[in-house]
Amino acid sequence: MHKESIQIVELPKLLDRRGNLSIIEELKNVPFEIKRVYWIYDVPGGEVRGGHAYKENEEFIVALSGSFDVSLDNGDGSGETVYPLNRSYYGVYVPKGVWRRMENFSTNSLALVLSSTSYEPEDYLFDYEDFINMKINGEI
Repeated sequence: MHKESIQIVELPKLLDRRGNLSIIEELKNVPFEIKRVYWIYDVPGGEVRGGHAYKENEEFIVALSGSFDVSLDNGDGSGETVYPLNRSYYGVYVPKGVWRRMENFSTNSLALVLSSTSYEPEDYLFDYEDFINMKINGEI
C-alpha cells in the first residue's frame, strides 16, 4: 500500500455460512498505526460531514453499514473524486493534506473512521482557501 496516495482498499473477507467477517490491521491494511477510532451514525438526510483537511492526520474510512460518499480533493487543481462506500469489506485510505467531505448517507448508515493521530484541534483546516494556499506553499 502506498502511503501517500488516496486509494480504495479491499479488506480480507472470511466467508462463513454463519456470517462473514472482515479484518483491519494497522500497518497491514492501513499504512499507519491507529491512534484513534470513531464512528459517524444517525446522520439526518441531506447532511454533510467533514468539509476539512488535516495537516498530519491520515484516515481509513469504512462503511460498516449502509452507504455514503467520500469526496476527496488533493488540492492539485484536478478537482474532487467521489468514492462511494457501500460494502463493509472496502475502505478508502485518505492521506494527510487531502480535503474531505462525506455525504449522501443512507438510512442507518455507519461510518467507521480510523485515524493516525489523537484528536488535535490545531491539525484541522476548515477553510478551503487556507488549505489550497498551504498546498501551494508546500506546507502540507
